[in-house]
Amino acid sequence: MSRLTITLEDSLYQALKETAARQNRSIAKIVEESLMLRGIKPLDNARQLVAQARQRSSLSEQEALALATEETRAVRKH
Repeated sequence: MSRLTITLEDSLYQALKETAARQNRSIAKIVEESLMLRGIKPLDNARQLVAQARQRSSLSEQEALALATEETRAVRKH
């Protein structure tokens, strides 16, 4: 597992600490889940998405990749 150091505004850090304590979860877990919700996922997930798109259609590899990119961007906008 990799480590990461980030700088947050004091008020945001305090809110994060309070939320973690209230939910009985670690700050790292909350940050990790937040990244996943923003569409930031491991490369293997992207490959699986492309493979699923190709299985469900007659798309070429390039078309499937374009579709996966489009879908990922759409999720990130929400």
